[in-house]
Amino acid sequence: MATYLDRILAEHREQAAGDRRSTAELLEAAAAAPPVRGFAAALRRPGLSVISEVKRRSPSKGDLFADLDPAKLAMAYQSGGASCLSVLTDMDNFGGSRDDLSAARDAVRLPVIRKDFTVQAHDVLDARIMGADAVLLIAAALDDAELADFHAIAIEVGLDALVETHDEAEVERALCVGATLIGVNQRDLVTFQVDHERACRVAASIPETAVAVAESGVRGPADAASLAEAGYHAVLVGESLVVSGDPAAAVAALIAAGS
Repeated sequence: MATYLDRILAEHREQAAGDRRSTAELLEAAAAAPPVRGFAAALRRPGLSVISEVKRRSPSKGDLFADLDPAKLAMAYQSGGASCLSVLTDMDNFGGSRDDLSAARDAVRLPVIRKDFTVQAHDVLDARIMGADAVLLIAAALDDAELADFHAIAIEVGLDALVETHDEAEVERALCVGATLIGVNQRDLVTFQVDHERACRVAASIPETAVAVAESGVRGPADAASLAEAGYHAVLVGESLVVSGDPAAAVAALIAAGS
């Protein structure tokens, strides 16, 4: 029986197999893209940083805020004190698009990560071309060679690469490719269930030299406080902010709890 992750990856790999674009031309376009804003650098400030997510829906819960205005939401996040934005660009499973990323980034001064399932080098280059400042690499979705290759390409074109892990073994894989921005996703990508203790358990395996990001399942200030205490520099939060009714205040509350 296929899992959520299996199905989504199969879709993206099928699309990648049909991508006949020239890698050389994409590299040229990426090299000509405007300067990046420094995603990882924005997370190194004192206290807990918040990466606020523009997220319309999820495969497990359906619509969260299908008709959101990405620019308006991004401005609310910025006014609340967010350090960075995360924007979903997967259309079929999350309702996102590159237009959402462009609209959100153009509305604010914050760095933006392209949140998607990266399965080929072209995905990394597309992130740079569409205006992202960072790209997500999910360790569970990539073999060692892919992880190393995509990480190297990201650095080559000026992107920060957030390597997403789920356990200590994946953290070690991230470190082996030179990752200095490491996320721990509390959501199991096989079942899509959240383990609220996962990030605290795995935190000890992330060296102090890396920027540590706790992803998924951050329900509010209490979770933010415990994650900051565990040593995380930042939390990436989507659902609880999108449905909060006052995203600026919700972001500010997370920051205050982690201080």
